[in-house]
Amino acid sequence: MTRALPIAVQLYTLRHHTTDFTQLIATVAQVGYPGVELLHDPGLDPATVRAVLEAHRIQAVSAHVPYERLVEDLDGVIGFHRAVGNHHVIVPSPPPAVRASRDPEVYREFGRALGRLGARCAAAGISLGYHNHDWEMQSAQGRRLLDWLLESAEPGHLFWEPDLAWVVRGGADPLELLARHAGRCPRVHVKDLAHPGENLEEQGWADVGHGVLDWKALLPAAQQAGAEWYIVEHDHPRDPVASIRRSLAFLRDTWKG
Repeated sequence: MTRALPIAVQLYTLRHHTTDFTQLIATVAQVGYPGVELLHDPGLDPATVRAVLEAHRIQAVSAHVPYERLVEDLDGVIGFHRAVGNHHVIVPSPPPAVRASRDPEVYREFGRALGRLGARCAAAGISLGYHNHDWEMQSAQGRRLLDWLLESAEPGHLFWEPDLAWVVRGGADPLELLARHAGRCPRVHVKDLAHPGENLEEQGWADVGHGVLDWKALLPAAQQAGAEWYIVEHDHPRDPVASIRRSLAFLRDTWKG
């Protein structure tokens, strides 16, 4: 039985809605989300960010931060996110050279580098994670590149944020991967893929529950893998606010069912 989990929204979904952070968070609150996944930082000082979030009773549950930023100024990243009340920092994608490679050793070395950063984060009370796209689903030497990456870092120093639609788009089985990396997935991106030939203007993405992914199987599997928050995302919505409202309604109806 799938139980209700809190639902946040990745602010990347709303990047074309407004550049005003206060208005953005007000919109999220009006739609009914209790949390957000920050898109790096909004160019404001942490005290202001925290004040805006608290004024609208919105929790920062995680944040996407570029790998290069972590390498250049990890202490600054840690300080910012501790100040805004966020304790989960996630690398949204690898550097271009890693992304272009199909050599498992390249992904193993990247995983080791993330593990070293994650150890430093953990010492400061921050959890470091990695968010997948489709290219990590490719196989090399009988294993997926994602597996090479994750298994090269201690689980306590690197968690995985599964993006379930990117997993499917990459040709992998999300149920298999969730089971393989169970206990390592506190944040899960819930995103959907349109039926073939549909939503071409949205690059084939769909609002959650209105595409092809099997949420009756995926939601409980994500919970068994350790999900604490579901994070709604749509990469190219025509109407961002309508999209996040529709996805939230589907998930809430799922709990009722």
